[in-house]
Amino acid sequence: MAAAAAMHISTEFINLKPNIWKKPDRASGSCCLGSDDISRKRKLPILLFDVMDTIVRDPFYHDVPAFFGMPMKELLECKHPMAWIEFEKGLIDEEELARKFFIDGRDFDLEGLKECMRSGYSYLVGMQELLHTLAAHDFEIHAFTNYPIWYNIIEDKLKLSAYLSWTFCSCISGKRKPDPDFYREVVGHLGVEPCDCIFIDDRPTNVKCAIEIGMGGLCFQNAESLAKDLSHLGIDLSVPNI
Repeated sequence: MAAAAAMHISTEFINLKPNIWKKPDRASGSCCLGSDDISRKRKLPILLFDVMDTIVRDPFYHDVPAFFGMPMKELLECKHPMAWIEFEKGLIDEEELARKFFIDGRDFDLEGLKECMRSGYSYLVGMQELLHTLAAHDFEIHAFTNYPIWYNIIEDKLKLSAYLSWTFCSCISGKRKPDPDFYREVVGHLGVEPCDCIFIDDRPTNVKCAIEIGMGGLCFQNAESLAKDLSHLGIDLSVPNI
């Protein structure tokens, strides 16, 4: 379940335009990477993808309310406001999630909920093909996602690791977007500067934070518009000869 279960999406940045990533001018000495050796060996930009509702359909919005037999509004009123966020940050395990999920402490079928989520996971239209093309062009692609340990269920069903690395998950880092420290941790782990990365997310607030620390940022709407945005940034999306 996405953090939308705990908060409403702000519309403040709904008209946010993509931040234009430009290939750093390495010849002039203004390159973002600190090492010329790294810059020669590593293909840039590095692509950082949110997962839920950017690559994968989020079952929370339709499937989970039906599982509990209540409308979304009632579910949001009944659920604990912090339990899922704590689960996403790895602060509690799934057994404690089951105990805390509802404010009134009611029992529910945890395994049934997990199966409901699993059944609802699917690639968004066009995204598997887009990831396949990017991977075929040898772009370095990482997940940068707010999600609990159940990301393993997504991987088991959809095999995202064929295209990207599950490198940056909130349940491992203990941080969630849009915490700027999470973004800085990502950049530090990759050993690059923010301007060497393009971040793609469906939430404008998360994209805004990426842009503020110096990353390129694209607000995801659908695979077709993302392909156009990436092409405008010079990302090769032609089908490679194999």
